[in-house]
Amino acid sequence: MRALLVVNHKATTTSGRVRDVLVQALHCQVDLRVVHTERRGHAAALAEQAAADGLDVVVALGGDGTVNEVVNGLLTHGVRPDGPALAVVPGGSTNVFARALGLPAEWVEATGVLLEALRANRFRSIGLGRADDRYFTFCAGLGLDAEVISRVERARYRGDTPSPWLYARTLARHYAVRIDRRNRPITLERPGEDPVPDLASVVVQNTNPSTYLGRRRVDVCPRASFDSGLDVAALRGLRVPATVRFFTELLIGRSRAGQPVGPTGSNVLHVHDVTEFTLVAKEPIGFQLDGDYLGPREKVRFTAVPHALRVIC
Repeated sequence: MRALLVVNHKATTTSGRVRDVLVQALHCQVDLRVVHTERRGHAAALAEQAAADGLDVVVALGGDGTVNEVVNGLLTHGVRPDGPALAVVPGGSTNVFARALGLPAEWVEATGVLLEALRANRFRSIGLGRADDRYFTFCAGLGLDAEVISRVERARYRGDTPSPWLYARTLARHYAVRIDRRNRPITLERPGEDPVPDLASVVVQNTNPSTYLGRRRVDVCPRASFDSGLDVAALRGLRVPATVRFFTELLIGRSRAGQPVGPTGSNVLHVHDVTEFTLVAKEPIGFQLDGDYLGPREKVRFTAVPHALRVIC
């Protein structure tokens, strides 16, 4: 079995020790090549070449941004049932995708699961989301969450350490100072359905949770799954009482009959298991994909892509 290990050494918890232990362990299982990313987009190029070369597995050591690049590289020329499988060793600060797959959050335990899965040739086929021409694994957003991610990325560039406190502080400051709470510029358009206008912020999920705050799950769309279409949660407005209720319900983690329940109320729109839809904004608004800020957008077309990727887990 031939494999490529893509290492993002700049990821939050990735170190030379992590890499060396992982490389030694993988060498016992596969014919391994190791490459370190050198720039943004490099992981995608490496994964694309791995698919062209007919490799069996691509292992991503890094955070959700690295995983997203690898996934898009593997699928550059479309979904291929015989293409390389993806394996993930968490090396970022949050590692939502790895944890959504059921992998341990710590790289040591995750490596053990990966080695066991390789020995047993164990994998699963998962669906992905697609926003215009880019795939995403767990979450996308237009509006508030994307704008907060943009500001967190700037804080990290200035040297701040990523943490749940950094996200919470940034969210509170952005909401208090930066946003127009009366502005509702987004419209949800679905084939065969009436448009839903006047949305203030939208989250799209391919699985749950949408993120983590430390060890706590954040379940905006608890029914989202790798095995179904996309789920949508939208805030109809950002006025203080409704927004406080929304985030309070997220943090409390409400459940019904033992199952998690996302935020409810007249200010929240939920749509479950959607195959295709478009978000249209009256003005450019912040857009994020798998926790990576991609800049302002006025229109994004979303599609669900079933059985898009084989994952070792």
